[in-house]
Amino acid sequence: MSRRRQWHELPESVRAEVERHTGPVSSVAIIPSGASCDVAVTLDTATGRAFCKGGESSSPNAWLYRNEARVNPWLPKAAPRLLWTVERDGWLLLGFEHVAGRHPDLAPGSPDLPLLSALLTELGDQLTPCPPIAVRPFADRWHTLIAPELVDGDTLLHTDMTPRNFLVPEGQAGSATKLADWSAPARGAAWVDAAFLALRLVRAGHPPSEAEAWAAQIPAYAAAPERSVTGFAEALVRLWQRKLVVPAPHHGPLLDAAQRWTAYRESLPRGRDLRSCVASPNGPVQRWGAGDSRSA
Repeated sequence: MSRRRQWHELPESVRAEVERHTGPVSSVAIIPSGASCDVAVTLDTATGRAFCKGGESSSPNAWLYRNEARVNPWLPKAAPRLLWTVERDGWLLLGFEHVAGRHPDLAPGSPDLPLLSALLTELGDQLTPCPPIAVRPFADRWHTLIAPELVDGDTLLHTDMTPRNFLVPEGQAGSATKLADWSAPARGAAWVDAAFLALRLVRAGHPPSEAEAWAAQIPAYAAAPERSVTGFAEALVRLWQRKLVVPAPHHGPLLDAAQRWTAYRESLPRGRDLRSCVASPNGPVQRWGAGDSRSA
């Protein structure tokens, strides 16, 4: 990730253009980690608080900002609203409604897990069929990793299920969990985002059987063909092996999680129905088959 830019480092003309949308900015809080953008700040302004992200319009990441601006009008309420876009003097900035909250805990037994399965269920319903917007098919993006027919579909996917993209409200009656950073959308099988998050659960300490039992609460995942899910897990191994060529701290743990998930899936009997997996609301996770109530 490139160095975060301080607000005062931006050209005065760019800051003035932002204030044309927001009114005077009274204070700025930089967000030091997270998304790979040059600017990530919370702005206190005359019209309220906003989250601003972006970078140089000629940077390698500029297409991600444009993606996010283009898809945002088609997203449901679970995604923070895009309030304005500023492109001026070599900079591209996006302003979103500010969402207060924390990132979820993915550890076994976390009370956040039911919130995430409910959110992905809701998004799958709302974004199938895919809205009429041009997004790259997920099968095309992963064409060197997996057979296209295994992940093809007509759901608008997020595809970046890192916990930092989720915001869980704290002590706010009526507030709902949000999913931010839709910079890498794709059109594909409705179960794919749940599978991406299942991998994150394995990394967070869940045995693969429990991660799948959590995911099976999401109808699209429960209905996914076994062959497709196994192919997806194997593709994740290939993906993270390739990323190790230029390693980052999270690459190794995600490769390890993908390898453990793949080994688990290869040990399963053929013809197993994912709908036989059930997760309790707050964990521990259990897996039931016909006449079987044993804990996984």
